[in-house]
Amino acid sequence: MKSHDFRGRDPLHQTVVYSLLVLVLIIVLIPFMYVVFASFATKQEILTRGFFLIPKVWTLNAYAYLMENKNFLTSFKNSVFIAVVGTTISMVLTTLMAYGLSKSWLKGRKVLNFMVLFTMLFSGGIIPLYLLVKGLNLLDSYWSLFLTGAIVPFNLIVIRSSFQNFPSEIEESARMDGCSEFKLLWKIVLPLSMPVLATFTLFYTVDYWNSYFNSILYLTSADKMPLQVFLRQMLIQPSENMGATQEGLEFSPAVRMAAVVFTAIPLLVVYPFLQKYFNQGMLLGSVKG
Repeated sequence: MKSHDFRGRDPLHQTVVYSLLVLVLIIVLIPFMYVVFASFATKQEILTRGFFLIPKVWTLNAYAYLMENKNFLTSFKNSVFIAVVGTTISMVLTTLMAYGLSKSWLKGRKVLNFMVLFTMLFSGGIIPLYLLVKGLNLLDSYWSLFLTGAIVPFNLIVIRSSFQNFPSEIEESARMDGCSEFKLLWKIVLPLSMPVLATFTLFYTVDYWNSYFNSILYLTSADKMPLQVFLRQMLIQPSENMGATQEGLEFSPAVRMAAVVFTAIPLLVVYPFLQKYFNQGMLLGSVKG
């Protein structure tokens, strides 16, 4: 039987594949490197040199300015709060609902599964959702972000499929030993489903951390705005958000780059710890036909 191992393929094929991968890596990496290195440069160098990777003069003024900017620190704290609390709420609700819908003995299971699938294919629209949030008096509250994005149908369906693939023998053995349904979920199913749970924890975290549109739609108080909104305001209204001092305006291009770096750092720190679960989790949660 012919092996399908990549290492057994002809050298030309490997060369083409590796060349394409290197090309994609360069395309992705160069803009990121420019943002990082430009955050250590001066305003004059950014405006005069255009594109560069290594600054002639290294400075931490941009980062120092951000750490003293109350608007930036407030928005950063808001984003951390939204990401942590929102991800926790979403994972708890998604996991509980997925576990229930994975059980064949649940009455009305097919109807509920159809309703979940329907919401993934068809949306009520922005205006009806806004009116609903307004009617519930959730405007200018973080609950407007948490509840509107609490359960993503795709995430729910994949996690449900993972629970359906869970060995029934283990569940039956636990029930025979007197294990309750909640204890079965908490003590047995969840620990053995860590790859898929970690994968969608990362998905939810990225969604909440990058929350922008819902934030400007539902939040009105400036002190509640997340980091993404601060970045937008920095680009379109630099003088207002950077401060009125000459020092603040002097380093505005580098400060914008430094703010982007600060925005990316949390996800770059979290991802390596969850990356080992990513591929395994997606495979375990493959949707059955």
